[in-house]
Amino acid sequence: MLNEQMNNRKHCRRAAFSVLFLLLGTLSLSAQMLVGSYNIRYKNAEDVQRGNSWEQRCKIICDQVNFFSPDVFGAQEVLHPQLLDLMKGLDGYDYIGVGRDDGKTEGEYAAIFYKKDHVRLLDKGHFWLSETPEKPGLGWDAACIRICTWGKFKNLRTREKFFYFNLHMDHVGTVARREAAKLVVQRIREIAKGAPVVLTGDFNVDQTNEIYRIFTDSGILKDSYHAARLRFAENGTFNSFKPEMFTTSRIDHVFVSPKTRVEAYGLMTNGYWTPVADSDKQQKASDAPQEISFSRYQHRLPSDHYPIFVRLTFKR
Repeated sequence: MLNEQMNNRKHCRRAAFSVLFLLLGTLSLSAQMLVGSYNIRYKNAEDVQRGNSWEQRCKIICDQVNFFSPDVFGAQEVLHPQLLDLMKGLDGYDYIGVGRDDGKTEGEYAAIFYKKDHVRLLDKGHFWLSETPEKPGLGWDAACIRICTWGKFKNLRTREKFFYFNLHMDHVGTVARREAAKLVVQRIREIAKGAPVVLTGDFNVDQTNEIYRIFTDSGILKDSYHAARLRFAENGTFNSFKPEMFTTSRIDHVFVSPKTRVEAYGLMTNGYWTPVADSDKQQKASDAPQEISFSRYQHRLPSDHYPIFVRLTFKR
């Protein structure tokens, strides 16, 4: 009888430990968030002439995002009609952001999209990357008006609160990029006040640039690319709509708070195909089942930037 009682107790302890490990694993998975950055390329007539129209790209971008289903992601170069198209095609998302030219709907948005049943928006705002951050205007030697959008969110699974910033820095003005970087770091300190932060965007500087180091040397941000435990990044982030081109430069970045655990970093090079002049001609391959027929199509990319998705956990 005594031995039987002891065996029962051992069995109960083993069962309890098994349940505990399962619960810990479930909690660990639920604590993870997926965030991202996606420069979607603004809608323009020249892209239509080159076969990269927004009408065909929009569905690919929405399908891609819906498949990965990030909790939050920042998008750049979003014109208002494109914003409306994205809201129709994205599954369960809302957004924050304003047009950079007038603070309403004119000009590109640096929008932040968030999954409504994953996170709750608590607060939001924006500021311009210029000497007058509270109103639209060119900054320093910039070629374009530039803006940064921010939101305060609550993770509905973990109840954690965090801040998300998204921007697009100027492509011409070196002084504008440098001063904008300093301004963004300053605003993150003032707005987030030490809370977990994610900063995404098209920074128009790569990982070798001294302006990039303004963020990484700030003490409040680190590059998720270097911090990731797992990494899938077989190219740089800009592709110029040319899938055959390769670069080591990463001008799109996902920065996170120093204590954030970065589980995985992925740069997605997915594409799609469009027919060419002789697409109706069927071909067979000698080393494939004869049921398979091939046609010549052109491989295209949904944007001139590759999107980044990062899986992370905020450390408490």
